Amino acid sequence: MASGLSHIVFNDEFTIDDIDKEGRKFDRVSRLYAKSKNYEMDLTLDYNIELFPLKTGQTFTLSLATSLSRGSVPGKDGEGEDKEQQWRPDGKGQKGIEEDYEYVMFGKVYKFDTGKEVSTAYASFGGLLMSLTGSFRHMTNIILGESVYVLLRR
Repeated sequence: MASGLSHIVFNDEFTIDDIDKEGRKFDRVSRLYAKSKNYEMDLTLDYNIELFPLKTGQTFTLSLATSLSRGSVPGKDGEGEDKEQQWRPDGKGQKGIEEDYEYVMFGKVYKFDTGKEVSTAYASFGGLLMSLTGSFRHMTNIILGESVYVLLRR
């Protein structure tokens, strides 16, 4: 899996503190609030409860990646961008890092708030929102306006 790590811009294990503490607004969507184990980050994430059911106190791993490809990071010139943003196998039997996770969403980092010690990255995955708050040094590879995949596994 080491070859796939080059696309991962953030990875940590989270423990769920609360789910839907402000009440549920949609039938199939819940909002979880979690704290990371290694980097002391705070996470708020909307997710589909039918596809990925979770409970308060449960732990899960969250990764943010710029591509699902297991290959090396493509050049910044934009060449090969369409091939890198595919979520389906390429038909030649090659599978991406999504095979290592149970739940995957594709979206965009739309806002980044920076403070003196704490920063928050905001992303939207087709209307399902995420905010990741903590030390900026753990989020240096998360870029405003960049497309990202959020990958979850228990």
